[in-house]
Amino acid sequence: MTDQDIKPWQRRASPLARQALLCLILLIAYASLYPFEFQRAAVGPFDYLFAPLPRWITQFDVITNVLGYLPLGMLTVLALHPAWRGVRAVVAAFVLGALLSGGIEALQTYLPTRVASNVDLATNALGALIGGAIAVPLTSPLLDRGWLRHLRFAWFERHASLLLVLLALWPWAQAYPQQFLFGDGDLVRQIWLWQDPDVTGLVIDWVPRLGQLQDYLSELDAVASHALWETVVSASGTVLAGLLATLAMRRTAPRVPLLCAMFTSAFAIKAIASAWQFSPAQAFDWVTAGAIYGVVIGALVLLVAGRGPRALRGAVALGALVVLLVFVNLLPANPYYEAALQSWRQGRYVHFNVLARWLAWTWPYLVLIYLLAMFDPSHRGPARTAGVRR
Repeated sequence: MTDQDIKPWQRRASPLARQALLCLILLIAYASLYPFEFQRAAVGPFDYLFAPLPRWITQFDVITNVLGYLPLGMLTVLALHPAWRGVRAVVAAFVLGALLSGGIEALQTYLPTRVASNVDLATNALGALIGGAIAVPLTSPLLDRGWLRHLRFAWFERHASLLLVLLALWPWAQAYPQQFLFGDGDLVRQIWLWQDPDVTGLVIDWVPRLGQLQDYLSELDAVASHALWETVVSASGTVLAGLLATLAMRRTAPRVPLLCAMFTSAFAIKAIASAWQFSPAQAFDWVTAGAIYGVVIGALVLLVAGRGPRALRGAVALGALVVLLVFVNLLPANPYYEAALQSWRQGRYVHFNVLARWLAWTWPYLVLIYLLAMFDPSHRGPARTAGVRR
């Protein structure tokens, strides 16, 4: 079957592509504008358009700019299908890339750590154009009649698009160096550390049980080994990610191979990021006894709970998430972990690392919102219907 043979009613839109496009736009904006320290500038926001070309244009910067906007162009074409196809979709991808990059470059005029550049605008727009051109011949086979679409609906529930986006982000959250393997979500700890001591003292006065819980965990930390806590956290993270994935899968899906692929990708990203951020010799420093025991225990729990009904899997995932958030936020920081962070090499990828850090901080809370919505009786959206088979 060719593209011309497909009837209009057979063409399918992709909610997943649209959600992924929105996430990508937000991620690009965040990575390009962080740390948001805007100041007055002596030039206008669009003066960079008519500025002379930079004296030094490195091949690395050009390639990075093109590759950075390549997924934007591809997702734009996928998201616009079937309303806009072919040349019109490519033009839309180019325009979106140019407008997004142009707006970001204009805002970078007011960031002292960034330099607005017409070369960046041109290369970013070129990346979006190339990405759109690549996606055009692939869109119909993928969305209308291809094997990917067949597998999408054969293995995953029809309304699981949002959950699939969350699952796709999880391996990338492991790129940020954490105190424990799969120990994402210590955003509350970071916010607490950012506060003035007087403010934190006032909060403890208001909620004395919070201080009591913190003292209790500190006492436990003093008598238990770091490996024990890493086992608990790693097991909780394994159970959470694994059961969350099963919520998106149909009963007929090859669950074990899919779960193995998801965890393998997380381990690979973790190893590559560790080698990149620290040194190649430290690529597998996170493979500790506690982490191994945690993954094994978590896998055993998955084998048992993964066979249960959807409500049970959701409840166990929610319980694992609560355990994870309590321990990563209230356990005292390991001094060896804090010392290791001092050798963290962010370098020219500082914005990617900042993005990975915020993803690791916030991902569990996005999952918390999803799981709470799933158990809300009044909720009629995807979170409730995804994976429901009566």
